[in-house]
Amino acid sequence: MLITFVVLYLAVSIAIGLIAATRVHNARDYISAGRNLPLYIVTAMVFATWFGAETVLGISATFLKEGMRGLVSDPIGASLCLILFGLLFARPLYRLNLLTIGDYYRLRYGRLVELVAAVCIVISYLGWVSAQITALGLVFNLLSQDAISTTAGMLIGAAVVLTYTIFGGMWSVAITTFIQMIVIVLGLFYIMTVAGDMAGGFGNLVRHAADAGKFAVLPEEASWAGSVGFVAALITMGFGSIPQQDVFQRANTSRSERVAVWGSVLGGGAYFIFAFVPLMLAYSATLIDPAAVERLAEADPQHILPRLILDHMSPLAQVVFFGALLSVIMSTASGTLLAPSVIFSENIVRGMMRDVSEDQLLRLTRFAVLGFTVLVTGYALTTDSSIHKMVENAYKITLVAAFVPLAAGLYWRRASNQGAILAALAGLIVWIACEIAAPEGDVPPQFAGFLASLAGMLAGSLLPQWIAPAGSAAAGRAHGHN
Repeated sequence: MLITFVVLYLAVSIAIGLIAATRVHNARDYISAGRNLPLYIVTAMVFATWFGAETVLGISATFLKEGMRGLVSDPIGASLCLILFGLLFARPLYRLNLLTIGDYYRLRYGRLVELVAAVCIVISYLGWVSAQITALGLVFNLLSQDAISTTAGMLIGAAVVLTYTIFGGMWSVAITTFIQMIVIVLGLFYIMTVAGDMAGGFGNLVRHAADAGKFAVLPEEASWAGSVGFVAALITMGFGSIPQQDVFQRANTSRSERVAVWGSVLGGGAYFIFAFVPLMLAYSATLIDPAAVERLAEADPQHILPRLILDHMSPLAQVVFFGALLSVIMSTASGTLLAPSVIFSENIVRGMMRDVSEDQLLRLTRFAVLGFTVLVTGYALTTDSSIHKMVENAYKITLVAAFVPLAAGLYWRRASNQGAILAALAGLIVWIACEIAAPEGDVPPQFAGFLASLAGMLAGSLLPQWIAPAGSAAAGRAHGHN
């Protein structure tokens, strides 16, 4: 029954995505859904930005081992990113009527900064999208009881997501995500009710986790190194994922500034609250089947939650859970597959070509979607990183190279393209050097890179300008933010 359900569910998802694709008439429709989406769809898409394999399988496994201290980057930092984006970035960026977040760097600082930022943003998606492909392979392997290998499952999952994303773009992402979010919320709440009853009641489950210290967030020992590590983990996703196309494109599909702002804020708040559902689901396994938890914690903790469902719950509960899990992964994978492809076609390739028409850009972006799917699937097949690690590492490069130029460009009148270039270069150089010399040092490499990026922006903007101005400083001033 499970296999039949999965096949039907995938077929329906593809069909919905292809129907949505009929609304794509040009590149702007494909990339930003015509900027015509209402609040409830934008909120659902923002919520789905982070609610993927990482949340259900990745951080739930980390929660069992480390508690909330291991989850500072996600869900705390991830929620912070979405709320900050809504409050501080959505309105001024929406007013500029951009196609991609990379367009802002060109408008404000010029082509060189656009190119550097775009390359860093594309690279950052390698781990994030690969995590979703890895999770799809894991799900198909579990559902088929090893009849489908994890490798074959990855290939099947990648092909399904590619099919409706390559044709429908953001319209397909929006419509399928909205339906998938309904499945996720209803499905996981139902499973949480079942698991809570099996664990002696939801209240007993929460008390047990609290007594075990799982809800403690701050470092166990107050020390300088611990405090720096805490802040570094928080800003890696809290700041590093703000200059991202998937975050931007969800707000940019809104029909108004107000929808862009509140869709981001509400989606971020909903993510923070609902992320606790898979955490408590996974923790319920420690009360329901402690022996299995101990065994799987040594082998692969990402299997704990799926095995709990398969070994201890009814066929109906299994259908509901895996339906929700597939919805989680596919909704995130489709949006994050489209995002780097758009950046690549618009901000890297198009800048090297002359007179690219809308039709040509649309074809170019679809080819980029295909190419990036092949790339991330190959990476997922060869890496041995956990889902949580792949996601956590994804945003270090944008934290050190892209966040400071974006924030300074919007909120500091004196930010210059010389400052932006130095910010990106200093951040990247210091980060890479620290990753090589002291990856486990008291100061995390990405935090050192972030501080270097700040210093580069300040020095480059305040010192005499040796690099000729480029872009339009008025882009930041025109909206009253400097």
